[in-house]
Amino acid sequence: MEQVEKKGKKNQTPRTPMPEQDPNVRKRNFQEVPTGYTVEMAQAEAARCLQCKKPGCVAGCPVEVDIPGFITLITKGDLTGAIRHIWKKNALPAVCGRVCPQEIQCEGRCIVGKGGEAVAIGNLERFVADWEREHGTGEVPPKPASTGKKVAVVGSGPSGLTVAGDLIQKGHSVTVLEAFHKAGGVLVYGIPEFRLPKAIVANEVNFLERLGVDVEVNAVVGRTVSLDELFEQGYEAIYLGVGAGLPSFMNLPGENLIGILSANEYLTRANLMKAYLYPKTDTPIPKGKHVVVLGAGNVAMDAARTAMRLGAESVKIVYRRSRDEMPARKAEIHHAEEEGIEFFLLTNPTQFIGNDKGRLTSMECLKMELGEPDASGRRRPIPIEGSEFVMETDLVIVAVGSGANPLLTQSTPDMQLNKWGYIVADPETGKTTKKGVWAGGDIVTGAATVILAMGAGRKAADSIHEYLTWGW
Repeated sequence: MEQVEKKGKKNQTPRTPMPEQDPNVRKRNFQEVPTGYTVEMAQAEAARCLQCKKPGCVAGCPVEVDIPGFITLITKGDLTGAIRHIWKKNALPAVCGRVCPQEIQCEGRCIVGKGGEAVAIGNLERFVADWEREHGTGEVPPKPASTGKKVAVVGSGPSGLTVAGDLIQKGHSVTVLEAFHKAGGVLVYGIPEFRLPKAIVANEVNFLERLGVDVEVNAVVGRTVSLDELFEQGYEAIYLGVGAGLPSFMNLPGENLIGILSANEYLTRANLMKAYLYPKTDTPIPKGKHVVVLGAGNVAMDAARTAMRLGAESVKIVYRRSRDEMPARKAEIHHAEEEGIEFFLLTNPTQFIGNDKGRLTSMECLKMELGEPDASGRRRPIPIEGSEFVMETDLVIVAVGSGANPLLTQSTPDMQLNKWGYIVADPETGKTTKKGVWAGGDIVTGAATVILAMGAGRKAADSIHEYLTWGW
């Protein structure tokens, strides 16, 4: 009975809020929005954890971090021990603490959340990683004896970095081959600075390099070198984590007008190439006064909030379904609204209108209503006859999804793809139909989350290790 009362009191303790920049200030800068916990805040939040015997939070984590374990170490003030505890399962805690959808994963399974607000697991993970970066010794886990086996990891996004971190700590030699000039994949080209600073990603990559991972950039596998040539160079296993970066458009009249571009291009220019600093940087970026973003996922929120920071007078999200169907994280939607982004829901574009110089000036839309659920499980939007209206805009960013990256797969005919061009891989092991080759993340599943890509990397790394030890 005593234990029940104790738990009841703990459940009533309010969640420690994360300090943030004022919306009116941050909407015009690229600095990170949340400013982070202090030690006192982190320990107060950690004290809310009930230390469950069967922690649902761990079951909800795709990489199975021992969450109660690292939280206990925070309450004891052993922050070095806490980060080392996380590293056993997750080599990218500063990233995961910032961009994982904790509300539907670890925090979504938190027992404290059943009677109040869940323990802020993501904020605590971020705090520990940031504390280590700012105050730690830089010491890395001890390196095991070398197995003499060589592994190539193609792509340095979250799944590739997870595979590299796991295999280097199992004694294998790992080389990461990245097509862009910076390592990090979607972490650097897709997620804006105000949500995930590039210095954070660089620090996580540097941690893997200090463990012994070799990172080669400007290496376009499938063009400069084939998978078979990598095997000829002595690699005994290859992991493919090349993502789903092929832009998708809506094939509407006027889509070729100047002033319409994909979110992939827009965010890559702004993020990886720091176009928001132009002309200090080499890469410019289109700027609009009245910006419209099509879509309502996290990518759409990132694009809309970036446009606001680049000086737009108005930024609108146009989405054909209702708020309940929006796929973006609630926190991202909330931040966008705080920053003045307008939401036009149950609205669908039908055509783009331009001037005699071929530049976009406006967009025609239809109002929608929701019918029965479609194949996605969401209610199907149905046009309302006669509801056409015109929206003024000089820049449209299309964020309605992306397709499989074809650069590598087109040059590997002996590896099976599905009808959408994604690699066919065993969901439990990541094995492809080509011997010695594994794949995971968005190139297998289609666009998903950072942590799910990391979970796929974890399974593949275990399978690769087994293969290198015992054979296919």
